[in-house]
Parts: sequence; C-alpha cells; structure tokens
Amino acid sequence: MNIGKIVKSNSHVDYAGQVLNKLDTGQTPQPDDYMFAQFVAIPNNGIETIGVIYNSLLINPEFGNYGPRLTNPSETNAVFSPDYINEQGVLIGILLLGWRSGGQNHQRIPRVVLPADSSIEKMSNEEMHAFHRDQNGQIQMHYVPHVITHAGQLARQLLLTIIEQLINVLPEEDHARLRVLERTLVWQQTIDQF
Repeated sequence: MNIGKIVKSNSHVDYAGQVLNKLDTGQTPQPDDYMFAQFVAIPNNGIETIGVIYNSLLINPEFGNYGPRLTNPSETNAVFSPDYINEQGVLIGILLLGWRSGGQNHQRIPRVVLPADSSIEKMSNEEMHAFHRDQNGQIQMHYVPHVITHAGQLARQLLLTIIEQLINVLPEEDHARLRVLERTLVWQQTIDQF
C-alpha cells in the first residue's frame, strides 16, 4: 500500500516523507499504516530500498494564527481564495536499513540516493519477515548498530518496538535470540537513566 512520498533527506540514510492526504489519493492511509517502527519499501529502478519509520512531525501552518476574524476559515477560503489548499500534513522520518533486489535482502547502508517524490510503500508482515532472513534462513538484524547511531534518543525504543513486531511474525525458534537482544536493550536503557 502506497502511504506517502519522499520529500527531502537529512542525510544519506535519513529521509523525510509526506503521508498522502485526500488531495493526493482517493484511499488515504490510516494512522496504523505509518506508525512508529513501521517497515517501508521505496521502489527505485528495480531495487527496493528498505527503511523504518522512526519519527513523525505534524505540519499545521494555521497554528498560532489567532488574529481577529470576521469570518470562519472555510468561508474565507471559498470567497477570497478558491484555489486554497489545505497545507496541514504529516511528515515521517525514515531511516534506511538496507535493500532488496533479485530476491535477496541486504542489511547495509544502501548506495543509491532516493529521488524526491519516490513512493513509500507499507511493508506487509510477510515482507518484514523475509527482510530479516539471510540466505540460509537465519534471523538477521545487522542494522542494530546503525539504528543506535542514527536514530538518536529514539533508537532503543525503536529497536524494542521492532523486536515486539518480529516476535509476532517470526517462528518460536527465533524468539530466544530476540529476547536476548531485548533484555540487553532494556538493561542499557535502565543504566543510561542513572
């Protein structure tokens, strides 16, 4: 499902996307489609760049515009500016984790630069599961140090949320490895608070 488009980048691995609204598409994404830790794919020239939503930002240019008014905003827009567009929106921060091409998943920093207006697609649980398997079928999360380095204060919480999701989609034999990583992250988070 297409949930947005790339609008800018903050670095080679940190992109911002704008969630589609009713002016962009007939089927607008629901808040569940662009939640924290949602995996996304950005197709580009036969390669799907894989990322995770790690941040969000609401845009509302009307905030703080409390001057005196003679009419309400809907009346003003219809009379004075019929071409007025709603400039409210949601931006999502996407941290790139790897890519998928030729049926193989790679959990490394992608070399490609994503062009503006590239579509952002929500990954299904099955696609997320496949991204976390290496060629031998073993679970992989090579991006953990990358997330800790680039996701800032949200890094550990992001990884804990990803682990929760993986436990729900991966077979039980993988849970023990995930629980070890989970306990380590919780311990580090607890130590950092002191």
